[in-house]
Amino acid sequence: MKPITFPLILVNLKAYSETIGDRGEELARTAAQVMSDTGICIGLAPQFTEIRHLSKLGIPIFSQHIDPIKPGAYTGHVLPEAIASAGAVGTILNHSERRLGISEIELSVKRAKAANLVSVVCADSTRVGVDVASLGPEIVAIEPPELIGTGIAVSKAKPEIVSRSVEAVKRVDPNIAVLCGAGISSGSDVAASIRLGSSGVLVASGVVKAQDWKSILLEMAQAAENAWPGEDRC
Repeated sequence: MKPITFPLILVNLKAYSETIGDRGEELARTAAQVMSDTGICIGLAPQFTEIRHLSKLGIPIFSQHIDPIKPGAYTGHVLPEAIASAGAVGTILNHSERRLGISEIELSVKRAKAANLVSVVCADSTRVGVDVASLGPEIVAIEPPELIGTGIAVSKAKPEIVSRSVEAVKRVDPNIAVLCGAGISSGSDVAASIRLGSSGVLVASGVVKAQDWKSILLEMAQAAENAWPGEDRC
């Protein structure tokens, strides 16, 4: 199981056809090579069916969701222990495309901890970021939904949301890392996010839909390395 360090570039593969099967493996191997070359941590959140295979390729793998259930009769649900057993190190929760109520988030974070999974809880505003930070996740990802998939980075369109959210979340718990999401598509977006106080980015189509995966991941990793004030490295 590959550990997580910061800055973190977490790539959500969603249900894009470009990353299913052999193509998903190609992206994972590319990410592993860029991570090795730069020392910047790159994680992938693939489809559930790809977790076990991709987790063996040398990069941190995240689930796109878990359900707050315990082992038992829950047909069709996503069991946290099964995700961990498949090799994932963490899970995304409350993405704008998979919304949860606050009570569900609380239970899901608790179940993730019980399964030794890192929780990356998405929030669409500073207020929600503060609310979910109080539930004890390891990471909060700030993602205004109106900018997701637009190529317009929140770090540039609404930089005050990032800096304000980082400050607010850190007041709740200084140990929680904050990622910047929505519209991230270039190295300059990554650098801007980190300079605003984030510990990395949550990105999807900006990488998955890119013509050259190695080039865009290398661009983002080098930008993160140059902007990062700390010492953590994968």
